[in-house]
Amino acid sequence: MDEDSKRAEEGTPSGFGRYARQIILPEVGPTGQRKLGRASILIVGAGGLGSPAALYLAAAGVGRLGIVDFDRVDESNLHRQILHSTSELGRPKVASAKRRLNDLNPGVHVEAHDLRLSQDEIVTLMQDYDIVLDGSDNFATRYLVNDAAVRLAKPLVYGSVLRFEGQASVFVADDGPCYRCLFPHPPAPGQSPSCAEAGVLGVLPGIVGTIQAGEAIKVILGIGNPLIGRLLRLDALAMDFQELALERDTHCPACGENPSVELGVEGAASCGTPRSSSEASDGDGPPQQEEEVDEVPWEISPEEAKQRLEMPDAPRLLDIREPREIEIGSIPGSDWIRMDEIPSRLAEIDPEREIIVYCHLGMRSAMVVDFLRRHGCRRARNLSGGIDAWSRDIDPAIPRY
Repeated sequence: MDEDSKRAEEGTPSGFGRYARQIILPEVGPTGQRKLGRASILIVGAGGLGSPAALYLAAAGVGRLGIVDFDRVDESNLHRQILHSTSELGRPKVASAKRRLNDLNPGVHVEAHDLRLSQDEIVTLMQDYDIVLDGSDNFATRYLVNDAAVRLAKPLVYGSVLRFEGQASVFVADDGPCYRCLFPHPPAPGQSPSCAEAGVLGVLPGIVGTIQAGEAIKVILGIGNPLIGRLLRLDALAMDFQELALERDTHCPACGENPSVELGVEGAASCGTPRSSSEASDGDGPPQQEEEVDEVPWEISPEEAKQRLEMPDAPRLLDIREPREIEIGSIPGSDWIRMDEIPSRLAEIDPEREIIVYCHLGMRSAMVVDFLRRHGCRRARNLSGGIDAWSRDIDPAIPRY
């Protein structure tokens, strides 16, 4: 029997020898390795998140990987997008990714999709894969992928990074919330910064993308406890992991009882023009709730917050960080309620009063503001950039960390 026939019989892309250390795990075994070999995953974005995810999924022996990206390799990508190298500068990212993955594991079938996802092709492309892993960085793509995954009942492995913070979750329409249950609508254009604007620690996408790969493997094998109904949040500076429980929203515009959006139409309309080539596929920036009619704006800059806090009808300033962060410093006049205590202490928050919520960099507070607004506090606002931006722009006496 030739080598190709052996591989086909085993159901793995390059035989069991390559995966010996993985196969000896009772949770995997030969049967699990065959499952991986027969599985297919579409990775949206060959950037900061897609790079480590693709490498580890190929190394694990996932039989077919689709890589979709419209961008070309830029020098500014290389500190975090480890699929690519200096010799690939200027080449399409999907071509660079395919070459690297084929070199890593020739037995894995890699399909390169050099295109920008649109409503016309998203369903056709996604329906041919078992799982979708989202490593995109723009809201139009992120909402489009979510809505298509809901329609096709495909598991969606989500990740995002910005500055020193990252997030990951798994959205499975039949078993838990979808992305829109967490963030129903995209932000207004320019409301959320990109990695190019705010920066990102190069190793952070590696951590989050690897988590995404691990979650995808668990879903394929049916083992462990995937991040369904849970949002994992990482603060890389503190090396602190936290979980936020997520619930399915019966009013969700995508997976609720009366869906009201169709394949990311709203997201595509709200996200403006595509980003430059160096920003196209990092998965940066957890999204925030868009401004709604007759409400105060969803975010507030440090400069505007300072002005509001000096007025007679000053808003309440709410710090939702951890105790060790409070010890470093706080904005004067802040009240403190830890993020994980917000649901149980909601009665302490006046829904009629304007509230400015802050954390370290603005990501945790974005989630809290979304939660507060969905529970009647329609004047809650997120301090853009968190206490870090406040220290930088308003009060340098507050230590930055």
